Amino acid sequence: MSSELLVGIGELWTADPDEERAFVPDATLVVDDGRIAWLGPAAQAPEADRRTDVEGRAVLPGWVDSHSHLVFAGDRAAEFAARMAGQAYAAGGIGVTTAATREASDEELAALVAGRVRDATAGGTTYLETKTGYGLNVEQEARAARLAAGLVDEVTYLGAHLVPTGPDGQPVDADEYVDLVCGAMLQAVRPYVTWADVFCEEGAFTPEQSRRVLQACAEAGLGLRVHGNQLGHSGGVALAVELGAASVDHVNYVTDTDIEALASSDTVATILPACDLSTRAPLAPGRALLDAGATVAIASNCNPGTSYTSSMNFCVATAVLQMRLTVEETVLAATYGGARALRRDVRSVAAQGDDRTPVGTLAVGARADLHVLDAPSATHLAYRPGMPLTWGVWRSGHRVAGA
Repeated sequence: MSSELLVGIGELWTADPDEERAFVPDATLVVDDGRIAWLGPAAQAPEADRRTDVEGRAVLPGWVDSHSHLVFAGDRAAEFAARMAGQAYAAGGIGVTTAATREASDEELAALVAGRVRDATAGGTTYLETKTGYGLNVEQEARAARLAAGLVDEVTYLGAHLVPTGPDGQPVDADEYVDLVCGAMLQAVRPYVTWADVFCEEGAFTPEQSRRVLQACAEAGLGLRVHGNQLGHSGGVALAVELGAASVDHVNYVTDTDIEALASSDTVATILPACDLSTRAPLAPGRALLDAGATVAIASNCNPGTSYTSSMNFCVATAVLQMRLTVEETVLAATYGGARALRRDVRSVAAQGDDRTPVGTLAVGARADLHVLDAPSATHLAYRPGMPLTWGVWRSGHRVAGA
């Protein structure tokens, strides 16, 4: 693979949490063998096999979307319209998607997921997690995990998304379903997944049931994540911190105690701005979490019921305009924060002592995932919300989107 020198960079955003400055002006970088090989002042740039002039545009790390639900068929536009007319969001709508997803063939479902991944990539996302959770039986959850494993970077087992209905149309016994999630279903998905998640919420799974699922999955060698405190004070945050989960996601309803627990732990608080708008929920307290010292990630939560978008540009703009985060804080949360939530950041990779390449930051040795904006500064993401600002995308040193 030949080396590539990027010049003419207006602002280079490293997304390094240890850097005092959010971006470096008048910088260049060299990509070689899929990684960042050199980064520094333009005047000191080394030679490379080829040269790309980005003509004053801002260069960021690719977005790391650490929370999505891409393996589904159908949509829930009618549910969305009802919610906009005043109906409250409830977890039960997941069953509508489960029915449509089960009916889709492998080919149809894989094509849908591949298209959603392409859309995300075109918007600057270069590292992507997605979950199972719309199958809710052994065969369908294993199928979702298998299909996702060939299309995204990280797959999460979410058999504990909702208690499904039986042949009579009534919910099956919740504890018996948890037994299935912890047993045969877990064994079936295990070859394809690296994470486990649970929807710890009223209308889904209690903290006690959630604990059973997470402990069984941890014993099977999976990393832990939690859907928590989206619809109320569900106990998901406390459970995630107690069990050392990598992240707890949604966090709309949190107490001061929850915030303090997150700030004193390694559990990342993942906020989902597009979901909060779509459900008209109280916005997750990103400002309070950051002020307390918690690590925050921003993710799309792309799914058919509550956040049918993979646009991280939109999520970043929303976090600035609605949640009162700064541009610097949102860029960090949507890159380094997402990587941290997936334990693929520089610190986590170094601590684990493995040979994986870090993502979510622009530093020598990190994976060469670049998001070049058609703007001189990342500030334009919030300053010009909704505009098509992605000019080019590099993933592992290869240009995969853009002109």
